[in-house]
Amino acid sequence: MTMQVHSPRTPDVGTKLPRVGTTIFTVMSALAQEHDAVNLGQGFPDFDCDPKLVDCVAEAMRAGHNQYPPMPGVPALRDAIARKIGALYDHRYDPGLEITVTAGATQGILTAILAVVRPGDEVIVLEPCYDSYEPNIELAGGKAVFVPLGRDGEPGSFRPDFERIAAAITPRTRALLVNTPHNPSASVWTREDMHALAELLRPTDIVVIADEVYEHMVYDGQAHESVARHPELAARSFIVSSFGKTYHVTGWKVGYVAAPAPLSAEFRKVHQFNVFTVNTPVQHALARYMADPAPYLELPAFYQHKRDLFRDGLGRTRFRLLPSEGSYFQCVDYSAISDRSEVEFCRWLTTEIGVAAIPLSVFYAGGREQRVVRFCFAKKDETLRSALQRLAQL
Repeated sequence: MTMQVHSPRTPDVGTKLPRVGTTIFTVMSALAQEHDAVNLGQGFPDFDCDPKLVDCVAEAMRAGHNQYPPMPGVPALRDAIARKIGALYDHRYDPGLEITVTAGATQGILTAILAVVRPGDEVIVLEPCYDSYEPNIELAGGKAVFVPLGRDGEPGSFRPDFERIAAAITPRTRALLVNTPHNPSASVWTREDMHALAELLRPTDIVVIADEVYEHMVYDGQAHESVARHPELAARSFIVSSFGKTYHVTGWKVGYVAAPAPLSAEFRKVHQFNVFTVNTPVQHALARYMADPAPYLELPAFYQHKRDLFRDGLGRTRFRLLPSEGSYFQCVDYSAISDRSEVEFCRWLTTEIGVAAIPLSVFYAGGREQRVVRFCFAKKDETLRSALQRLAQL
């Protein structure tokens, strides 16, 4: 009997995310490397964290903290997070029931969306926005409803327009994503903005997912207006933050989500089958390191120095500086320099000038040309000076 040989065949499974491809961040970083450009595109530091934090991790490993921790996180770390939120924002979360340690803020956002968004639900997204929001909503079977930031008559503004947000609310609206300090625009919500949001949502059952990963990067004496400061909003919100951003360790991928007990219970149902739990020795190290609040309390001054150094240099070019109130980003209008599209301008800037940036248009679902690009100034001073030297010809 002759055995028939069949060619191997991989099934066509289709795609849940047909519009997702190689990100602009990957493209621009590769282009920067190819042309030996200063990479101010991707949002991560090029400097090391505090050696004391690394020592804390090594000591936790040597102490035997190398097996699974509790699903919601190491108790000592959840206690430290609750104390920090209480001290900064005057809101008390129960560390046992209302704080969950996550594998970075991106996982926290996805898990919050999966926990509350059902097929057919709508989620209001304020754009420009972080690129994970829409795919997260699609994976949950929901629909992203985009509302542009900015107000008529305020060029270069990325302030929330509550009339537009109100007009986007329907009976299907399940959640609203808020990001402050904002990536990519570097704008910061005010107390008045939060009051307006609370008033708008008061008669609804809409859940807020508050992306606050840049909470410790607010400048010029302003205070971060966390959702936690506002009891009405805190009662309906998942608040997401990131140790990677705060302690210059983006590669560790550890963050947390704070939410009222009923919301946290639903969050943890997804979390336990999503990642289950998070790196044990790093959690113990962070708990120990957080005993001293100085590193995050000093962060605004640390990054404002870099912001001011960078803005001062850019001010000598033909770029028009947009406000940088928070985060570690600086957006600029290049209309006086070129009429290229944002993507084309960033390619030209990388290959011909030797500095990589990110086009703002990629942060809009449908793309939106404003001749604005984003730089990241979370870099060593010498890196920023090198970039400014190259940009000086503009």
